[in-house]
Amino acid sequence: MITSAHIDDIRTQVRAWRAKGETVAFVPTMGNLHQGHITLVKEAAKKCNHVVVSIFVNPMQFGKNEDLDAYPRTLEADSQALIAAGAELLFTPTPAIIYPKGLEQQTYVEVPGISDVLCGESRPGHFRGVATVVCKLFNIVQPDVAFFGNKDYQQLLVIRTMVEDLSLPIEIIGIDTIREATGLAMSSRNGYLTAEEKAAAPALKQAIDAMATGIKRGESIELVTQNAEHHIIAAGFTPDYLEVRHAFTLAKASESDSALVILAAAYLGKARLIDNLRFDR
Repeated sequence: MITSAHIDDIRTQVRAWRAKGETVAFVPTMGNLHQGHITLVKEAAKKCNHVVVSIFVNPMQFGKNEDLDAYPRTLEADSQALIAAGAELLFTPTPAIIYPKGLEQQTYVEVPGISDVLCGESRPGHFRGVATVVCKLFNIVQPDVAFFGNKDYQQLLVIRTMVEDLSLPIEIIGIDTIREATGLAMSSRNGYLTAEEKAAAPALKQAIDAMATGIKRGESIELVTQNAEHHIIAAGFTPDYLEVRHAFTLAKASESDSALVILAAAYLGKARLIDNLRFDR
């Protein structure tokens, strides 16, 4: 696997592949890789001739009181995992390479509407940071296909909308959430959980599943949401949000909507965990 922090190196290698008529898949990450990331890489390798991965902890998507400095950086272990998964090119830029003029002078990309609710409301500017860095990475790598996890459902919708609105010639593929045996969605932030908290963490998925079951049975959205909130609070969570939304617009769901998604974010100790479930009724 070729590893480089330099934009020109990435473009040169991708051009060489394209000159042979070969296809390129891209998996952007912030590192500290787990099985969810590795699954994206393996699926990318099935789809295209070559796989490019980026590892970049993006300061633009972190708020002032968030865990940018504490975010785990495990490049050596990540590199070995990526080689085993089939990645051939790893892009490891620094903030100075991605934002040479600094964050304040950086042109940014903003996706209106769906960026402003849920995680966007809790973390102002977060999705502007996500859309900007992903757009920059797309322009650097110029892949045919890019892979993202469905765990970050709102992020996936933001990226799909950006690609459509800016007419980027990239296919976006979402891959199902990879979970631990307990049902807990795999996340780099699970490392913040104590043993006791990790034992309690599956309650978030249990609550979401119970909400979907109740809605399919004809129970009101308000009732199932209240019951789910009580369940996760009893397990030790502090809810950020727990909501049922229209699956494609993220508008608040009405009782007549059929395409639905339940989205949740909640704090458990130091960790802010997110999860979701997309379903039809």
